[in-house]
Amino acid sequence: MLKYLIILSLACACAFGAAVPQGMLPQLDGRIVGGSFTTISSFPWQISLQRSGSHSCGGSIYSANVIVTAAHCLQNVASISVLKVRAGSSYWTSGGVLLSVAAFKNHEGYNPSTMVNDIAVIRLSSSLTMSSTIRPIALATTAPVNGAEATVSGWGTVESGSNSLPTQLKYIDLKIVGRTQCSSATYGYGAEIKATMICAAAAGKDSCQGDSGGPLVSGGLLVGVVSWGYGCAYANYPGVYADVAALRSWVVEAAESV
Repeated sequence: MLKYLIILSLACACAFGAAVPQGMLPQLDGRIVGGSFTTISSFPWQISLQRSGSHSCGGSIYSANVIVTAAHCLQNVASISVLKVRAGSSYWTSGGVLLSVAAFKNHEGYNPSTMVNDIAVIRLSSSLTMSSTIRPIALATTAPVNGAEATVSGWGTVESGSNSLPTQLKYIDLKIVGRTQCSSATYGYGAEIKATMICAAAAGKDSCQGDSGGPLVSGGLLVGVVSWGYGCAYANYPGVYADVAALRSWVVEAAESV
């Protein structure tokens, strides 16, 4: 089975927006997966990372001028000038604030073949003003236990192969699948699950196409960053996320130096 990079998809056959830009998102195999519309006040740390005016990936507010996202979201950036971050809006197309990107830094150990260390930080050109719709989220210091409740949010496409994005933010509730469990014979990944990864899944729900880099939240903390997986909502293949607790020290240091 081919390996596919996951970018977040939350399902509803409605509210389509602008087309996904060609050549900017990995080709994926997926299906409609469960999800519900929400508002940014419920997920005030969520941002839309945009390239050339179109939503490309998700991310999380770490501080007034630093965003956490996935390293693979920032591959092949021809010019930093094409990048923007929208924060404080339930819609990636409008509202809130739209800020330029001053710099970004991918984890030095990121490997696109194995997807280890799939994490990056972005420094904004100006600082965000905190409010009920713009708020940082703290980083987890330890990974949540197997079976813990978690939530992932984003503006991903609503079905595999679609070239349209829903404009309104959506979310899904999942359960954490611990690294030991995710790499066991219960699932199909085996040794592909590395020390910097954590998994999450639920029946008929998964992160999928349209929003890599988005937040996996458990217990009010950022525990994961949407990274990769096989297909979407496959029973034996949970969504795989960068493990924030395992990568926390890198994020803290990178946020100061980016």
